Amino acid sequence: MELHLGTKVSFYWLNCILLFFCLSGKAQIVIGAPSLGFSQACASDSFNSYTTSFVFSPESGLQSNNQFIIELSDADGDFTSAEVIYTSNTGEFTTSPASINFSFPTTTSGENYRIRIKATAPSATSSGSQSFAAYYKLQDSPFTINNLVSTGAYCTGSSYLLSIDNPGSATNDSPLNYPSLTFNWYRETSPTTSIFVAEGETLEVNTEGTYFVETNYGSCTSDSASNRVTISEASNGQANATIVSSLGNPYCPAQGLTTLTTIGGNSYQWFLDGEVIDGATNQMYLTNTSGNFSVQVDLGDCMASGSIDLVSELFNSDINVDEVNFIEDGQTLTITVTNDANNPSYEWFLNGNLIANETSESLVTDEFGDYSVIITESTGCTGAVEYQFTIQEAIEQFPNVEDIPNIVSPNNDGINDKWIIPQAFVSGTNTSIRIFSSQGKLVFQTNDYQNDWPQNDLGLSAINQVYYYIIETPEGNSKKGSITLIK
Repeated sequence: MELHLGTKVSFYWLNCILLFFCLSGKAQIVIGAPSLGFSQACASDSFNSYTTSFVFSPESGLQSNNQFIIELSDADGDFTSAEVIYTSNTGEFTTSPASINFSFPTTTSGENYRIRIKATAPSATSSGSQSFAAYYKLQDSPFTINNLVSTGAYCTGSSYLLSIDNPGSATNDSPLNYPSLTFNWYRETSPTTSIFVAEGETLEVNTEGTYFVETNYGSCTSDSASNRVTISEASNGQANATIVSSLGNPYCPAQGLTTLTTIGGNSYQWFLDGEVIDGATNQMYLTNTSGNFSVQVDLGDCMASGSIDLVSELFNSDINVDEVNFIEDGQTLTITVTNDANNPSYEWFLNGNLIANETSESLVTDEFGDYSVIITESTGCTGAVEYQFTIQEAIEQFPNVEDIPNIVSPNNDGINDKWIIPQAFVSGTNTSIRIFSSQGKLVFQTNDYQNDWPQNDLGLSAINQVYYYIIETPEGNSKKGSITLIK
C-alpha cells in the first residue's frame, strides 16, 4: 500500500518526537531526600566526619561524568545561599543507594541546618533533609573570666563588669581568639541549675549571685565554659577583695614571677607586710617574694580590701660564713650550707671554676679567692640557690709600726686604707685618741683604738681632706699632728 507524501512527512515527525522523548527519558534521574546518619553534628578539630545516604533512580540515567554534590543550608534551613561542602569524584557513585562521608565547615553554628544532594550529569536536585543542629567547636576547653578571681563586688546603686580574659595562654585558651564565636552568660540558681542572663563577651552585674559564661554551641555539649565568680553588694561601704596567685599558694618561684590579682575597681594600692609597695597601683602585681600581701580597691562609692599570706615552696637554706672571710696563710676554713631541700645536690666553685669531687654540703679549704656554692633541688619545686663568698688572707690588726702616718687613702684597695698607728697607742693601752675636722669638729674619739679609722668614706671628693689628731697616753704624754685623706 502506497502512502502519500503528506502521510510520509507526518510519520517522520512522529518518529522524531518519539525518539526525543525516549532520549529525554534516559537523561533524567530523581534523587530522594538524604537520610542522616546522625541526630546532631557537634564537630571539632578532633572529630568531623558524618554520613548521609540517598537513593536515586534510574541508575542507568547517570552519565559517566556525573558528580554528586552535598549542599548545606544556612542556620535557618534556607538553601538560597547554600554552601557546597562535598563534591564526589567523577563517576564515583553509580549504584543506588549511595552513602557519602563529609565534614562541616568551621563556621557552622545553628540549630536548623539541612542538606540536599545534587547531581551534575544529568542535573538533578533532591529535596532537603530533616533539620538538625550543627556546630563546629573551634574552642572546646575551659577558660577564665575576671582574671580567675572568684569574687567581685559593687557599691549600692552601681554594678560590676565581668569579662572573658584575653589574650590566651598555655593555661587559658581564650575563646575571644576565635571571632566567630558567641557567648551566653548564666547565674546559678542552685549547685546544679542556672538561668540564662545575657549574650556577649562581657556582662554588667548589679544583682548578687554566682555567674559564669559558656561558648554558645547550642544543643551540643561542650567543655568551653568559664570559672564561677560570686558577686556581692558592698555592705556598710566595705567589700571583700579576694587575691589570687597565678602560680598557686604556696607557689614555686622556680617557675618565675607569680601574678597576684584582685577584683576589678577604679584604683588599687598594694601592700607587703603592712607597708605600701611604691608603684603597685594596678589590678595585678608580679612578685617572687613571700609575705603578707594586701590590697585596697576603690570601687567608686565604696572600698574593698583583701589579703593573702603568700608562701614560697622553694627550700630554705643558710650558710655559715660571711661574704668576706679572713684566714692566715696555712689555715683552713670549713664552709657548710644547711637546707631542707628534697634530694639536694651541691656544686662548689673557686674563681668561677668547678671544684672537682666536691659534692657534699661542706667544703674545707685553705685557698684564697672568690667562692660560690649552688644548692639544687630536683624534685618537687625544682630550683636552685647560690651563695657567694670570698676568702682573703688575714691582715694583722695591730702591726708593729714605728711612726704615726699622716696620709691615709681609704679607697678599699687594701693598701693604707686605715690609719695604722704604733702599738703603744692602740687597744689595751687606754690611750685617748681624738680626731678633729679642719673646722675643729670632733669626728672620732676612743680609748680603745682598733686601727679602724676612718670607718666610712667621709664624703671624699677630688679635693684632699685634712684632719687633726690628739693622742694622750695614761702617763700624760701627748702627740699631735695632721692626717691627710686622699682618694
